[in-house]
Amino acid sequence: MKPNTLDEVYRKYMMDVYRYLRLLCRDDATAEDLVQETFYRAYIHLENYKEERVKPWLFRVAYNAFIDMKRKEKRSTVRDDEFFHGLADPSALGPEAEVLRKETMEEVREWISALPDQQKQALLLYDMNHLSYQEAANIMGITLAHFKILLFRARQALRRKRERSNEHE
Repeated sequence: MKPNTLDEVYRKYMMDVYRYLRLLCRDDATAEDLVQETFYRAYIHLENYKEERVKPWLFRVAYNAFIDMKRKEKRSTVRDDEFFHGLADPSALGPEAEVLRKETMEEVREWISALPDQQKQALLLYDMNHLSYQEAANIMGITLAHFKILLFRARQALRRKRERSNEHE
């Protein structure tokens, strides 16, 4: 069902768009700026939007805003990422479990950040934002087959890193 107003779209998808952009750019302030840019662009074009599913379109708008920002920059700056630290409810865990969870989430974040850009993008769109293969491929501007290869390689890389990490424990 297509939301009727930008306000409805914002309330429903803002956090998904923010998390997606946050993982792409690894900076809170930049992600917040890109969310604003995404919804500004959505505001301009929402009345002309005819598709049923708004979320894939909105992610495409967010991705385009991110790419435009990257084109303006000559290099990216990596900063601390707090996204994964909020995934579990810390109050439900004991102190030891909380420390272990934070360490594990930081390690996973580093693994994802170390992936090549297209593999990272595929993983974020499909596994973390639950878009279909075709929707994610469209957002990235690649074929469905290429998307599946990128996702497979990203998952393989994470699996290898996890196995190496488990060997060292």
